Amino acid sequence: MAMISIRVSDAEKEWLTYMADFYGVSLSELVKDYSMTELEDEYDQLVAKVAYKRYQESGQKSLSMDQILEEFGGSDR
Repeated sequence: MAMISIRVSDAEKEWLTYMADFYGVSLSELVKDYSMTELEDEYDQLVAKVAYKRYQESGQKSLSMDQILEEFGGSDR
């Protein structure tokens, strides 16, 4: 397993340690889990923006739910 070191101030370390204790996880686990979650969210947002831009540039038009139901049949609810 790879190891990564980060430098933080004493106050930041104290706060991170407090948060790790609060959540009942190790300091390493807290930093890793929250860093990965935030990065994954940022990546998802970026991919969505790129996909939406490509969609807009393609000139395609979206269909309303009524149009889809009309074309493919409504639900039998």
